[in-house]
Amino acid sequence: MRLKVILSTVVAFMMLQNVQAQNGWNWPEDEKLRKEAETKNVLYSDHLRNDNYKAAKAPLVWLLKNTPDLNASIYINGAKIYEALEAEASSEEEKFVLQDSALLMYDLRIKYFNDKSNVMNRKAYTAYKFYKDRQDKYPELYSIQKENFDLNKEETHLNNFIGYMDAIRRYKATGGEITDEEVIQVYDEVNEALKAKGGHEKIQEGVDKIFAATVDIDCDLIENKLGPRFLEDTSNIDLATNIIKLSFVGKCLDSEVFLQAAEVVHRNAPEYALAKLIAVKALQADDYDKAEEYFKEAISLTEDNTKKADIYVSMAEMSAKRGRKSDARSYAMDAVEADPSKREAYNLIGTLYFNSFDACKGGQSRVQDRAVFLAAYDMYRKAGNSQGMANAKAQFPSKEEVFTENMQVGQSISVGCWIGTTVSLQTRD
Repeated sequence: MRLKVILSTVVAFMMLQNVQAQNGWNWPEDEKLRKEAETKNVLYSDHLRNDNYKAAKAPLVWLLKNTPDLNASIYINGAKIYEALEAEASSEEEKFVLQDSALLMYDLRIKYFNDKSNVMNRKAYTAYKFYKDRQDKYPELYSIQKENFDLNKEETHLNNFIGYMDAIRRYKATGGEITDEEVIQVYDEVNEALKAKGGHEKIQEGVDKIFAATVDIDCDLIENKLGPRFLEDTSNIDLATNIIKLSFVGKCLDSEVFLQAAEVVHRNAPEYALAKLIAVKALQADDYDKAEEYFKEAISLTEDNTKKADIYVSMAEMSAKRGRKSDARSYAMDAVEADPSKREAYNLIGTLYFNSFDACKGGQSRVQDRAVFLAAYDMYRKAGNSQGMANAKAQFPSKEEVFTENMQVGQSISVGCWIGTTVSLQTRD
């Protein structure tokens, strides 16, 4: 068994020498030191290959001390060895020492072999894993994450976006010197980098949640901190998008800044939900022209008939509020055509008819004047509104009025005015 181990080590040593000669290893010029370095390199590599991290540590430490610029691999493998030992450590004190040693491998690798952007990405990930639950290390964790992001921007590894934002959250929550304005600035930069990287919805959701837990999001933040920045450059789509997201979190949908941001984002990327939201907010502000514009825009952006019907009902209600009864009826009928289950549209028309008595009565015939209630009854019936039907029927002409005007129950009579329909004559008694 011992002979096999020796032979294995010798073979590995010979193979390693051949590879190293081709890959530019920086062996010491002193022959004795070189032989020792070659032996240590084979020993730690062999132990590492067999997952014997404890045995690999001593020859590795010798190489780090005596030949620090030998090859980047001693730092790459060194980080692996210290991380593996950290996972096996039994005491917290030992774990902390090994964590610091593992991170030192990244620093030394940068010192002797540069490749800083790549190495910092790896260091940031490892630092977050080790330090996220060590409050004494939060300033250092924040510093590492910030340095990595400032260096790499959109080249930052995906997991490090979450790590960076969470490092800020932990640092700020424990008294770190970072203001809300600085957090917002970082959040903007992170969003911009994520967008350049191609989106990544789950990472974005994580970043948004951490940001919301870091800064007190309220209407003051949106209107007085983000708002002025946005108004300076209303073409800033990323900032406008952030304002929309944060407005939902802070329940600030009545803010003028929110509405302006929504319009900017919609112009850049038209979307049904956003168009509808802008229309609803405009309607609440009695800006009917804008509401109508965006309601129509919303309809054009969906193939879902139920959604179209919802919009038509809203447009019908708006037109009724504006006194545009014919338009209101037209939109209500569009709603039913799009989705026959929208029976409330009939109810809206019934109410329009019912309330048109004073405007439409001619004063020449009580029966003719009350025909609007017959038309209202028909609409309430289609809507399934029994109370509306009862109210309308109570306003039908009486038998006596029908008899006096020489008419008959069941005959067709025209309803004039804006209603312009025909009904079957009925009486209330």
